[in-house]
Amino acid sequence: MKSLYIKAIVLFVCLSCLQCKNEISHEVVPKTTSTVQYAKGFTITNYKGYSIVTVKNPWPKATKTYTYILKEKGGIVPDSLTQNPVISIPIKTIVVTSTTHIPSLEMLGEVNSLVGFPHCDYISSIPVRARIEAGHVKELGTNQDLNTEVLLDLQPDVIIGYGIDNTNPTLDNLERSGLKILLNGDWNEETPLGKAEWIKFFGALYGKQKEANQLFSSIAHDYLELCALAKTAKTQPSVVVGDIYEDRWYLPKGDSWGSQLLREAHANYLWAATPGTGSLSLSFETVFEKAKSAEVWFTSGQFDSLLAMTNSNPHYKEFDAFQNKRVYSFCKKKGKTGGILYYELAPNRPDLVLKDLVKLVHPELLPSYQPFFFEQLK
Repeated sequence: MKSLYIKAIVLFVCLSCLQCKNEISHEVVPKTTSTVQYAKGFTITNYKGYSIVTVKNPWPKATKTYTYILKEKGGIVPDSLTQNPVISIPIKTIVVTSTTHIPSLEMLGEVNSLVGFPHCDYISSIPVRARIEAGHVKELGTNQDLNTEVLLDLQPDVIIGYGIDNTNPTLDNLERSGLKILLNGDWNEETPLGKAEWIKFFGALYGKQKEANQLFSSIAHDYLELCALAKTAKTQPSVVVGDIYEDRWYLPKGDSWGSQLLREAHANYLWAATPGTGSLSLSFETVFEKAKSAEVWFTSGQFDSLLAMTNSNPHYKEFDAFQNKRVYSFCKKKGKTGGILYYELAPNRPDLVLKDLVKLVHPELLPSYQPFFFEQLK
């Protein structure tokens, strides 16, 4: 009897160890490692039956890593991971909260999954606007004050939110109500390709990682080819960016997304040496002193003509770039309800932005190309 008891204990221990071993191997040995190359804010690791998505930097100086489990049909998620949000994929319905999320849905062929958005007038995408007009996308208010009642009625599979800091009570309340919230930090990426690579985040939600990888690879390939082309330019024209808004001239710091694009376009951005990734806030006099002789001027989205600029500030006409009519803006390309396409699409398509910049700074390199976002102000 005693020997049978001992055998039973041994068998139980062996089976327990085998079960632990299976769970550990299932959990620790990925089927494929993350394909994320440029983005610093998220990773995707694929396992048999599920994937782990981590979001590490959804806002500046974030201290917490957010982990999401994407469970395939029939997949088994280890118990040790179930304390994290578990989302069944492919998702069928989604709410996004930034226009920068829209192009990923469009490129992946998933615009019909969008059921809600805060302040729909900002959206420029033609197929999404058609869904809005047909009543298939509900207006949700603003990102910091989402309409909870509408969201609870919609019951989307996921809500893609973003944060400016550690406080977002609206998203916290929705999560407590049982809705699945995923944070997206595309806006906090510091490189053009890093921002664009967040299409892989959406690809994982729709079970379309392969398609997302291919789309991003094409964007990255074209972007890097343009970088190489720009390096062949024999000149490096000086560039000033921005204009006056509420008595201050805002322009990108030297490590920011916009500054990096100008560097890749082989332009001499006059504030390229300033450290940081945010914006500089300078007086008109400070900018004029340094940039009066700048050869090219990329304005903000405020003005659609040179006359509109001088009506706002007559001293704009004293810049050489203004006098030589080398002033360019992205403000004219708008959606049906006034949303500026550049704000929506540019972070996802740095290849198109860079191609525009190369054309306008070095027109000889792309003689037959017509810029996609930017137009010369007249």
